[in-house]
Amino acid sequence: MAKKPTGESDEIRLKKKISAGTKDEQKSSGDAAARSLRKRLKRVQRKRRALSLRKKHAAGKQTEAKS
Repeated sequence: MAKKPTGESDEIRLKKKISAGTKDEQKSSGDAAARSLRKRLKRVQRKRRALSLRKKHAAGKQTEAKS
């Protein structure tokens, strides 16, 4: 398996693909490819937010234990 380039994240790549596709068509179109890209973007964003929230909660518990 090949390694992914670390230059840009999945979220940034998906945003670029979506913005390039929506320039030609309207957002409300029933294009299955565009819809799946938006769904993938939302999934990546949910993962990122959940991870940051978990880190925040973990850090809070560590600081409470030290005090």
